[in-house]
Amino acid sequence: MLLPLTLALCIMYPLALSISEDVLLINYHIHIINDLPLEPPTNVPSLNLHCKSKDKDLGERAMFQHQDYAWDSKINLFRTTLFFCNARWRNKKQRYFEAFRATRDEDRCLDYHFSCIWSVRYDGIYFSSDNYTWTMQYPW
Repeated sequence: MLLPLTLALCIMYPLALSISEDVLLINYHIHIINDLPLEPPTNVPSLNLHCKSKDKDLGERAMFQHQDYAWDSKINLFRTTLFFCNARWRNKKQRYFEAFRATRDEDRCLDYHFSCIWSVRYDGIYFSSDNYTWTMQYPW
């Protein structure tokens, strides 16, 4: 019984590494930019953003217009890396969203310096992989 298990592990382990080997070495850059409209009072941050993963809490940040909340992450061996955020717009609107999910973002974030870029706007949260083309991913 031990022999078939050992053989299966010897065959499957290299296959798993060959699929994920390159992805494991990439340092992905996640950016979330406050593009909400400026409204009074202008001396108060318009966006509160709290991001975390299962293992790492990045903390909550109060953000003024055009500020960037950024961090780097690598994908784990099992491709289960996930960072999610809670965006709160001055107690008007609130939304949870996945800022980085390995199985979704490992390919689409390769184009622009390994970056996943998010823009929080008046009608929702937009994604870009090139900092040029934006698509709404999460409406408020």
